[in-house]
Amino acid sequence: MRQYELTYIVHPQVDSEGLAAVMNEVKGLVESNGGAVHKVEPWGLRRLAYPIRKVREGQYVFMEFSLDAKGVAEMDRALKLKEPILRYLIVRTDED
Repeated sequence: MRQYELTYIVHPQVDSEGLAAVMNEVKGLVESNGGAVHKVEPWGLRRLAYPIRKVREGQYVFMEFSLDAKGVAEMDRALKLKEPILRYLIVRTDED
């Protein structure tokens, strides 16, 4: 299994309970695909560099996890369908 970092931006109108629910859903995606979550850090509300869907701020969340390539492809597909997530970026961090 390889190491990855995921940074995603949640819509600013999602309250703290909703943010916790989104974070648990994303964590569940990793675990349901056979991976392990090592760290989850909510970075808080930050201004975006450019508007996304007419929104200028977002709640950033950073996650470190390990997963196989098939699981990452499934996560990518599932994150595209999550309505409160404005943008996300999955980056592989381990070295060959």
